[in-house]
Amino acid sequence: MLPIEAHDISFRVRYGETDPMGIVHHAQYFAYFEMGRMELFRAQGGDYRDMEARGYLMVIVRAECDFKKPARFDDVLMLRTRVLKLSPAKLEHEYTLSRGQELLARARTVLACITRDGQVQRISEEVLFGQATV
Repeated sequence: MLPIEAHDISFRVRYGETDPMGIVHHAQYFAYFEMGRMELFRAQGGDYRDMEARGYLMVIVRAECDFKKPARFDDVLMLRTRVLKLSPAKLEHEYTLSRGQELLARARTVLACITRDGQVQRISEEVLFGQATV
């Protein structure tokens, strides 16, 4: 099974995600990107809880974000999450966060699959996409 190329989610900025000026705090963007990854994973049949129970843990090894314009309290945002690269032990995503037609941020993350003791391990597509029991 090939991964879904892209997945979109829409959400509203909550008050607690902003600073005293009503602008989304920069660290919150990475929580949004995690939300995008999880929803993309679910959309393609993945079950993160089950994957972790089988001993496959995904950790961020690189994260970068180019902030273009600020998001503000009560904005309705659209997050597009795309899989850029899938290898036996790594997964790279790209994110675009927008408000209407305005690009607010573009980001990338690289995740590595590790064992519970921190060793890099291969992950099968069956586990990654929730297709079979390992």
